[in-house]
Amino acid sequence: MAGNTGSTGNTGNTGSTGSTDGNQRGGVPSRQRKRFPGISSRAYEHPADRSALVALRKLSGFDTVFKTLSGLLPERSLRLLFLSDSVRVSDAQFSHLNDMLRDACYILDLDRVPPMYVTQDPVPNAMCVGLDEPVIVLTTGLVELLDEEEMRAVIGHEVGHALSGHAVYRTVLFFLTSVALKVAWIPLGNVAVMALVTALREWFRKSELSADRAGLLVGQDLRASMRGLMKIAGGNHLHEMNVDAFLAQAEEYEKAGDLRDSVLKILNVLPRSHPFTTVRAAELKKWAESRDHQRIMDGHYPKRSEDKDTSVTDSFRESAGHYAQTVRDSKDPLFKLVGDIAGGAGDLAGDLGGRLRNVFGGGTPKDSGKDAGKDTDEGKDSGESSGRGSGE
Repeated sequence: MAGNTGSTGNTGNTGSTGSTDGNQRGGVPSRQRKRFPGISSRAYEHPADRSALVALRKLSGFDTVFKTLSGLLPERSLRLLFLSDSVRVSDAQFSHLNDMLRDACYILDLDRVPPMYVTQDPVPNAMCVGLDEPVIVLTTGLVELLDEEEMRAVIGHEVGHALSGHAVYRTVLFFLTSVALKVAWIPLGNVAVMALVTALREWFRKSELSADRAGLLVGQDLRASMRGLMKIAGGNHLHEMNVDAFLAQAEEYEKAGDLRDSVLKILNVLPRSHPFTTVRAAELKKWAESRDHQRIMDGHYPKRSEDKDTSVTDSFRESAGHYAQTVRDSKDPLFKLVGDIAGGAGDLAGDLGGRLRNVFGGGTPKDSGKDAGKDTDEGKDSGESSGRGSGE
């Protein structure tokens, strides 16, 4: 199933998307949602995800080569597998999911509606795969677990992956990883491979946060997004769960324990391709309350037509600033220690710089002594400013 996304005749920013509610038929929209004509995926991408994607998009022709190769490699087999052993979503099959898919593509202004399949698997999961043409797959476990608004956010999440081109660039990086494995016999080769895989997984996790944001832009219902994440974590027992208590778990996870717990948290997350569910919920809530999200909802966002002019340097600077801000704001014991050490180093450097300027700046010993104290304080202020500025 591939075609234009014009599921309704309304093209205004606040127009109805023409979706049908699970209990409504006959083309009656469930509710009005804003759409974002020409929106660039940069609008919702996590800074660390965006910097990697901007750099990869600058490699002209690189993704084209992989898209061409994909037609000769497992992607063709994968399509045949889904076509032969899963149910393709359409007006005739899982029509309510088909409505949600077209709505998601309409809201994010995706040029083509990707094929979507439901496959028999009790484990709740969804994925966007394929290079030449993305394919969205939902498991029966997920379809049976989520209500309509929760599912709408999930489908928006997968459409966000498609719009960002995550499938293409993930495959590129997988290819690079496989090449690196072939040279792992070289001394220290294993160390290099593990560094590459670790960086790849870190990017994977950030790309999932990006897609969560896309799901919120499509569903435009934060509570539904939260409910969906809670159900993925705790199953279909919504009456036994509470969004605020779930978010409190994320707060406790971040700040609880000592340095030993901080190390264990790092070791636990390293092999994962997805962030922990409570962390995803907390990150999405934080973004939903941010000025960036509000600007998008007000119609102010980067356009796809501007992607080619995006600066790689600016994107990496923004990513570095985000990580620095995360360290400064984190309540994790290890991150707090790192922040304190960095701040202390800045103070020490400023104090030393002030003393050196006083020694080599001349003046009588008496005056130097007075000025030394003054310069030290000024150096301290300078060091503190430098410490703050280095992370921005």
